[in-house]
Amino acid sequence: MIQAMGEREHSSWQLEEGAEIGPGRSVLKHLGGGNRYEVMLVWDDRLFAITVAKVLRPDYAQEKRALAELGEEAEALGRLAHPVLVRGFDAVLEGRYPHLLIEHLEGPTLRRLLRRHGILPLEQLLPLAAHVAAALHYMAAEGWVHLDVKPDNIVMGVPPRLIDLSIARTAESAARLRGPVGTDPYMAPEQCAPADHPGEVGPPADVWGLGATLYRAVEGRGAFPRPPGAGDSEDPEVRFPQLVERPVQLSDDPPSEFRELVERTLARRPEKRPTAAELALGLQPLVEELPRKLAFSRRDTRTRGY
Repeated sequence: MIQAMGEREHSSWQLEEGAEIGPGRSVLKHLGGGNRYEVMLVWDDRLFAITVAKVLRPDYAQEKRALAELGEEAEALGRLAHPVLVRGFDAVLEGRYPHLLIEHLEGPTLRRLLRRHGILPLEQLLPLAAHVAAALHYMAAEGWVHLDVKPDNIVMGVPPRLIDLSIARTAESAARLRGPVGTDPYMAPEQCAPADHPGEVGPPADVWGLGATLYRAVEGRGAFPRPPGAGDSEDPEVRFPQLVERPVQLSDDPPSEFRELVERTLARRPEKRPTAAELALGLQPLVEELPRKLAFSRRDTRTRGY
């Protein structure tokens, strides 16, 4: 995800196993984290279950902007409920350890699988695409956009789960963006340069992010190659080749119908892309042709595992 200029070095609470971040909420294991957060596996007495806590790092714990953004993520988790979206259980915005309590999901991320295997078989990729498209359709219908659809933010389970709503916002708020927000290779053109595309950042940006994710999963590389160090370039067209370049043509290995859908999701103009619902429905015939089928139709709600 885009890092602000002058971002501080990571600090840590150095919490040991058993340390409490709140009443009846104790640390089991440190899982990692990002620029602003430490992520911990915790036990919660009220839920009587293992959960995950996103805890603001020490030098952000009292910062107004960081706390406000933590509250915005809590709002998104509280307002959105879908089988493919991660669930949130609690938000603590005051005290020593401001944090979000979210669902603990079993399974690797799509990014980890791609690093291990290079590409994803269509038997896994097509149902994955249909499920995530369904979640994006739901978010759009609720007036929200995710803005960070990428392999890191998809946990491979049954069903797969879309995680990390840290930069999700209402469509109305997204349309007012003036600077780039997201993860460079998975950002739609209008998301890379919102000031040049006023009012255009919205649900089509999430469709683009899913398209870039599917491209990476089926090809083993990004749709818009960048030279080394491009992420640090001050030239937007070097950092974001999707602003001016067309995606590298997909290989002939995937079915032509799938290639066409992915290519349409990566259209430069938002209005040229399919909606998330159109993408899901376009994938349905391909899913139904798989050896082990997953029903994905309003006419047939029976589920057959994959």
